[in-house]
Parts: sequence; C-alpha cells; structure tokens
Amino acid sequence: MIRLLIADDQAVVRAGLSVILGAEPDIEVVGEAIDGADAVRLAKELRPDLICMDIRMPGMDGITATRTITADPELDADVLILTTFDVDADVFAALEAGAAGFLLKGADEATLLAAIRSVAAGEGTLDQRLTRRILREFSERRRETPAAAMAPAESPLTDREFEVLDLLAQGLSNAEIADRLFVEPTTVKYHLAGLLQKTGARDRLQAVLWGIRAGLVDPR
Repeated sequence: MIRLLIADDQAVVRAGLSVILGAEPDIEVVGEAIDGADAVRLAKELRPDLICMDIRMPGMDGITATRTITADPELDADVLILTTFDVDADVFAALEAGAAGFLLKGADEATLLAAIRSVAAGEGTLDQRLTRRILREFSERRRETPAAAMAPAESPLTDREFEVLDLLAQGLSNAEIADRLFVEPTTVKYHLAGLLQKTGARDRLQAVLWGIRAGLVDPR
C-alpha cells in the first residue's frame, strides 16, 4: 500500500486527485496539504511514502518544501512534482531539491498512476516530454563546472554498476537494461541496489543526476 500525501493550494485539484488516486487498491491518500509549509508539517505527522507536490504555492513553495523533506533523515517520503508549467528552471530546481519525479498536470490518469507507482518503487520518473531534453541540458550545465567532475578511476562503482548507470542515463528500463547486458532483470535490480547505496541516491533518477554531476555519464 502506497501512503500518499497531496500538496496543492487549489482545493479542486486536491479533491480531484484524492478521488482518482484514492480509488486505487494499492494507494491510500493519507492527507492533503494546502501549501509547502503544510506539506512539511504533514509529512512529519503522517509519514507518507510519497508526496504529490505542486510547485507554485503561496508561502513556502513546492521546491523549498521538497528540499526540506528530502534533507530530513527522519523522513523517508519520495516527492513527485506535479505542475502545470513546462519550465526548465522549475524542473532543474525540483531535481536539485531531491524530487524523485516530475510530471505535468496534463498527463492522463494512466500516466499519473504509472508515475506514482514508479516513484514508490524507487525508480523515479520524468514526464516523457521532458526526460531527454532535461537530462541533456542538466549535463550541459554540469560541463560548465569541471571542478565537480570525477575521474572514472575515482568512482566507487564496479564496472557493471557503471554500465547500469550509463544505461539508466539513456532512459532504459530494468528489462531493457537486462536485454542490453544479457542478464536477468533480477541481476539488474541487484546492481541497481548497489548503485543506489554507493551514490546515496534515493532512486534511479537521482542516481543518474549523481552520475551527471560526477561527470561519469552523458545522456544521449
């Protein structure tokens, strides 16, 4: 069961999401927050597994709330950003704040549910209209700060973990990575678990961003 908190300043949006998501057998909507500060408070009080977070809210915005929540070692909630605006700066800010996913509110119900389940499973997600563009742009921005680059020899990853990271950066799923490496999907999950532990990433999306920051992968 995925314990879900919804954070949005529009009551009609909160109500709509609660009805749609709460009807799913594997999702329990445990609360609704009216702004970022309320989301932080309820995250501590209700301990949800996942938070659907709007960005542009009065008072504390969604980016600040996301950063506060993901930085708290006592909280284990992933954050899926849901926003109306396709603005690169917002996407970058959300990812830097530790969001596990980013989805536009115009997505259909099936896409929204898939995104929630993907983030809850530790896989992370980006709206398919944004993924490659954002990761490439993120990589370009990191090239402007060469001091942050890590030599491959300095990486804590095994050769196989590095291969998995590189394929993740290309947007491949676990099944696709297994086919590419001629291994079982369970083997990919094993290496992914080691990758997340060594990078300190909460999910595969944040692992890719770690690889980009370290200069180890280049999304294509």
